[in-house]
Amino acid sequence: STIYLHAIWHFLIDKLFLFLVLLTKSLVLFLFTATVFLSTLTPKFYFALTVTSSFISGLIFVFEWWHFRKYGTSFIEQVSVSHLRPLIGGAESSPPAPAAFSAGDNESSRQSMPECKVWRNPLNLFRGAEYSRYMWVTGKEPLTYYDMNLSAQDHQTFFTCDTDALRPSDTVMQKAWRERNPQARIKAAYQALELNNDCATAYVLLAEEEATTIVDAEKYFKQALKAGEMIYRKSQNCHSQSPQHEAQLRRDTNVLVYVKRRLAMCARKLGRIREAVKMMRDLMKEFPLLSMLNIHENLLEALLELQAYADVQAVLAKYDDISLPKSAAICYTAALLKARAVSERFSPETASKRGLSTAEISAVEAIHRAVEFNPHVPKYLLEMKSLVLPPEHILKRGDSEAVAYAFFHLQHWKRIEGALNLLHCTWEGTFRMIPYPLEKGHLFYPYPSCTETADRELLPTFHEVSVYPQKELPFFIHFTAGLCSFSAMLALLTHQFPELMVIFAKA
Repeated sequence: STIYLHAIWHFLIDKLFLFLVLLTKSLVLFLFTATVFLSTLTPKFYFALTVTSSFISGLIFVFEWWHFRKYGTSFIEQVSVSHLRPLIGGAESSPPAPAAFSAGDNESSRQSMPECKVWRNPLNLFRGAEYSRYMWVTGKEPLTYYDMNLSAQDHQTFFTCDTDALRPSDTVMQKAWRERNPQARIKAAYQALELNNDCATAYVLLAEEEATTIVDAEKYFKQALKAGEMIYRKSQNCHSQSPQHEAQLRRDTNVLVYVKRRLAMCARKLGRIREAVKMMRDLMKEFPLLSMLNIHENLLEALLELQAYADVQAVLAKYDDISLPKSAAICYTAALLKARAVSERFSPETASKRGLSTAEISAVEAIHRAVEFNPHVPKYLLEMKSLVLPPEHILKRGDSEAVAYAFFHLQHWKRIEGALNLLHCTWEGTFRMIPYPLEKGHLFYPYPSCTETADRELLPTFHEVSVYPQKELPFFIHFTAGLCSFSAMLALLTHQFPELMVIFAKA
């Protein structure tokens, strides 16, 4: 048996040695054949090869670009992550869970929150006393036709009703709100006052458009308040008599709220801050159902001017709620209060060595939350972009809202030492945390892709509209573009210098 095992062992070794010899000869023969084959190739073959590879890589690049434009992802990257990684034992990392107040990125949340709804700017300026003065000095029109047309529609909605035909002055004002020419509107307002000296909406129009100073505007609004309160009391007494009287009460309520709010804004602009705060608080208590007018944003700005940060926090606690639509004013004011607690002693070098404290982490998270909601604001607060006068309407999460917020709140950020430094050091980290904000969100629903078009209609033409964040192209689009360019360059070189490229290929 021992002799038999030795014989088998020698037989296997001989066969293995023979196999290795044959394999070596095959490799030598293959290399020799390949060398002979390459030596007999003509420059036309190399040219055809490079043209073909360039064409194929170009097709891949075009397909990748089309897939990215349509679906927002790289096809090669998607296939490798979805199909190849599980085959080689990899696991796809799950996205972080959204916070409790997150709107999520599910379809129902996106449908429940319209992406491009335009809102009335709570802090819009006075046309005669501010917008017109800017135009007189600079020669530039600060308001677009689209923005002013939206205001005209607002005036017709809130300041008119079906019973206007019963009062001649209201009939004149109904036509006045539809006039495009400012002088025609002012003339109509005076005609309404000739018919009825207590026409509140006529005083409103004159305060907005004819008054050239805030002091003059306040005088007109005080006259409007006196007339509006009298008409409002009459409407309250008979609002239950018919649907027409109910509509008239709604109109008179809108006029009264508008006048009181503008009077509070006049007091704020004239430096009577505490008086303005009291008027805003009284207005919010008297008409609590009109929260959609966002009077609390006027109150927040006035309280920040008083540096009453405890009162600001109390307002935020009431209005920074999941059931209410967010705004840049709410998100960035919340971030400002948290930054105020740590910004004075904050140092990037120290934080990188010892790590962030609990309070600093809270402040950074608040900044990330605010930047995710509206990514355009930091460039204005950090004065990386120049400001313009805010429009009369804003698009939430858009550049128009960022302009309106920064125009009034930049001074409050500057007042708190180190707040802008903390913002500068941390705001761009939001987009490392959410690399594709157009496709998904962390705390809010994905960033709307339609904001650029609406902002261009709201903001003046001389203003460079911010379209940040812009999605970076995936790696494979860069790779295929480079491959296509490299192949095309090889084809060109082969065509121009065939002998040299043949020598290079053989080498």
